[in-house]
Amino acid sequence: MTTHAFDHASWALERLLPRLEQRFADAIATHPTEWAAFAERLRRHFPRLFDHLTSLYSGHYDFFYYLEELLATMADAWLTRSPELKALDAERETHPDWFQHHTMIGGVCYVDLFAGTLNGVREKLPYFKELGLTYLHLMPLFKTRPGENDGGYAVSDYRQVEARLGTIDDLRRLARDLRREGISLVLDFVLNHTADDHPWAQQARRGHPLYRQYYWIFPDRTMPDAYERHLREIFPEEHPGAFSPLRDEATGREEWVWTTFHTYQWDLNYSNPATFVQMASEMLFLANVGADVLRFDALAFTWKALGTNCENLPQAHTLIRAFNAVARIAAPGLLFKSEAIVHPDDVVKYIAPEECQLSYNPLLMALLWNTLATREVNLLEQALRERHALPPGTAWVNYVRCHDDIGWTFSDEDAARLGINGYDHRRFLNAFYTGRFPGSFARGLPFQENPKTGDARVSGTCASLAGLEKALLEEGEHEVELAIRRIWLLYGITMTAGGIPLIYLGDEIGVLNDYEQARQPHHLGDSRWVHRVPTDWERMARRHDPHTLEGRIYEGFQRLIRIRRQTPALGGNTLHVITTGNPHVLAFVREHAGDVVLVFANFKEAPQTLEGDMLRRYGYDYEFEDLFNGERLSATHPLTLEPVHLRILRPL
Repeated sequence: MTTHAFDHASWALERLLPRLEQRFADAIATHPTEWAAFAERLRRHFPRLFDHLTSLYSGHYDFFYYLEELLATMADAWLTRSPELKALDAERETHPDWFQHHTMIGGVCYVDLFAGTLNGVREKLPYFKELGLTYLHLMPLFKTRPGENDGGYAVSDYRQVEARLGTIDDLRRLARDLRREGISLVLDFVLNHTADDHPWAQQARRGHPLYRQYYWIFPDRTMPDAYERHLREIFPEEHPGAFSPLRDEATGREEWVWTTFHTYQWDLNYSNPATFVQMASEMLFLANVGADVLRFDALAFTWKALGTNCENLPQAHTLIRAFNAVARIAAPGLLFKSEAIVHPDDVVKYIAPEECQLSYNPLLMALLWNTLATREVNLLEQALRERHALPPGTAWVNYVRCHDDIGWTFSDEDAARLGINGYDHRRFLNAFYTGRFPGSFARGLPFQENPKTGDARVSGTCASLAGLEKALLEEGEHEVELAIRRIWLLYGITMTAGGIPLIYLGDEIGVLNDYEQARQPHHLGDSRWVHRVPTDWERMARRHDPHTLEGRIYEGFQRLIRIRRQTPALGGNTLHVITTGNPHVLAFVREHAGDVVLVFANFKEAPQTLEGDMLRRYGYDYEFEDLFNGERLSATHPLTLEPVHLRILRPL
């Protein structure tokens, strides 16, 4: 920020702060210490907030009106924030790297599919503790439109829970109980769009001028056509372009509303400062309910500009940084997680302490599956060497799968450097993971397949994609064992590669594709429901029996979780790739807090042997303990890896 800009911010705050003090005089008299803490953080972070907002909105004649309303919203949120959350804020301001600790382990699930209701999730707290979770992402649980709702991402009200799941007070109680057990609550903040039945959308449909400006609504096709010359279609089978017809209830005229995704998801207009203020209020409401992390959904699409593709624009980053500054003032313990499933060069642009402190790692996810299919580590090794590092104060969230499909998000340029044609390789991966490729072990379904272009993504559970479904139905015990090892291998790397590992709950016992779930009438046409599997608690109860399939898989997860929690080297993000000279073996070193581990992963269904002295060349001693397999190894002998085998070595 320039000195000139800082002077403008100081001038603005000098005039706005007395107005705030007047508006909150009674609260200040009752809680002077709380107000002093707010005012101190406001002075510290306001220049940054002011800089971002003037960049976006200084051309609006009513800019200072909305700026004052924003500060009032922030003050009210802080003054009504619970003492328990304020204490957590203070702790996290003192220890800002709390989320980088080696004990961080995440889980993700749908409330209804996992436990029925929010109170049902509360009853599963002992299971979360058994699993070692310190981070729980509950998939969209807010009120949605009837019928199709994009799996909960068409929000009708950010302040109401879907009735069948419980109430907002149930969510507050769950957040409190999780917090007291050391588990951070992660919720989705769907900030690019609302459902078409959101109260703002209903008012806009009736012609209300204020709420019409919350969205992108046009009287005819002139501007939509101009925008669409540069936009890509996200769901072309559902509706062409990025706009959907809208009937103005006040006039009866047909108009057009921006709908990047589904026709029932109306894009919010962030070029309007009133929209930002309102969404900041919704964000702080969720923070005060008890969310520790908000996943910013589809943030790459939030800013629109004529003549561009309206993706990953610089203003989108400014917008997220403005939200970040709001949080630092009014809910300083809150973190943001980026959901940007875009080119790897663009993913990392959202990751910064001043923007999103956390980010999904879609490249690692895609390349883990790529390596499992090709048995060659070249693309994965390249990505870990060149694209894994992050700025201080940030972390990856590493996952094997999520609620969404698997897309092949590697860079074509990176692939070309290894002699791989990106287009052809994606077609191979789609064929492999849908079981169409000869010899494939996977059983997945295509998602959004385009027969003309060959483009598609893949749906399926971890176990079904890793070969367990085929092995159980068509093969034998040897193939079952290989499938289990593939599951452990994938999760072993996410547990050790740095950042926060995320378990899609159910993978720890090897849930398979649920084809009935995908065939339900309200799920037709969306193959992702095949891997959104209801939890079978009778199967889950078998996790402690080593003679069952569930027990065999769970035992490996428990080993990985125990290693994660007991190994300081797995904290932080720093990772150094070891060049093994073997195309099937990935290896890397993790060093943190004075501790060291070396990870070796064989992706081939055949044993591999490495020179033992290679370990000495990297400066480590002769003797090692294999934390995963419970063995002691010496660098004076060759290092052997069994088929599809993981080793986690600590120098002795």
